[in-house]
Amino acid sequence: MQTVTLALPLLFGLIGIALLFDFLNGLHDAANSIATIVSTRVLRPRYAVFWAAFFNFIAFLFFGLHVATTIGTGIIDAGIVTPAVIFAALIGAIVWNVVTWVLGIPSSSSHALIGGLVGAGIAKAGLQAVVWNGLIKTAAAIVLSPLLGFVLAMFLVLAVSWAFVRQTPFAVDSTFRVLQFASASLYSLGHGGNDAQKTMGIIAVLLFSQGQLDGDFHVPLWVVLSCQAAMALGTLMGGWRIVHTMGSRITRLNPMQGFCAESGGALTLFLATWLGVPVSTTHTITGAIVGVGAARRTSAVRWGVASNIVIAWVVTLPAAGAIAALCYAVIRLFW
Repeated sequence: MQTVTLALPLLFGLIGIALLFDFLNGLHDAANSIATIVSTRVLRPRYAVFWAAFFNFIAFLFFGLHVATTIGTGIIDAGIVTPAVIFAALIGAIVWNVVTWVLGIPSSSSHALIGGLVGAGIAKAGLQAVVWNGLIKTAAAIVLSPLLGFVLAMFLVLAVSWAFVRQTPFAVDSTFRVLQFASASLYSLGHGGNDAQKTMGIIAVLLFSQGQLDGDFHVPLWVVLSCQAAMALGTLMGGWRIVHTMGSRITRLNPMQGFCAESGGALTLFLATWLGVPVSTTHTITGAIVGVGAARRTSAVRWGVASNIVIAWVVTLPAAGAIAALCYAVIRLFW
């Protein structure tokens, strides 16, 4: 374990940067929670962000902290973690988040953070810094989470279409306008439960590396509440460029399809959070939206937009990792 060498003001500064990342995560990923309910015109954007932010914040009441433990100890070896590694990892993730937010690309804040951790860890200690089991599990989720969201959403569309086949379009629309409040709530819970824990893991491993935690690795309650609040505040600020991409450019949605996309995505996030796998909420809801579009007909999906999003997914890990490694190299010149 690292020797305690960091002054408390600097430690608090690093925690502040981590919470800034969490805020930007909420800002960047607001679209994941509200894109479908906004695009179906069930809620206006200003009300949708309040709805999502509330359920983002209370998510810690419903989930354990398995994802935070994975981030804190299951991506890179906690024994090589130093403040410089954490700082470089956060800068790598923040820079990539800002770039993709400005360009309106729904990339993954989660995988930007993981890429940053891996890049900074390798820059410090080489490949031996990587906990390969955790990284492989997370990398597999890049493929599996959108695929599962796709399959579940498509199945729900087919099941609901069969169940309501004798209903008029107006009756179906009215029913699912109400039900979409529930599905949006569930998705926001899943989003807050999985995504906020990633920053919790970062702060907890920083405190652990500096000898600020008593006993074994754990996440203090004040870290939990701070991270949930930062993410909820970021969600309140919205991410309107990405909302447009997620809510209308991939495929057009009606309330029934929005309900199926959110429900399929929420089920995927609940499963991943229970298993302690840090998945991308962006990947998950995009897969679900594509699934409901493809259930209608394959031509309903703008595959060019979807393919550009997939390219962003592939690039995120190495791009954030490279930025973090470069940042670490610069930091070592002065720190």
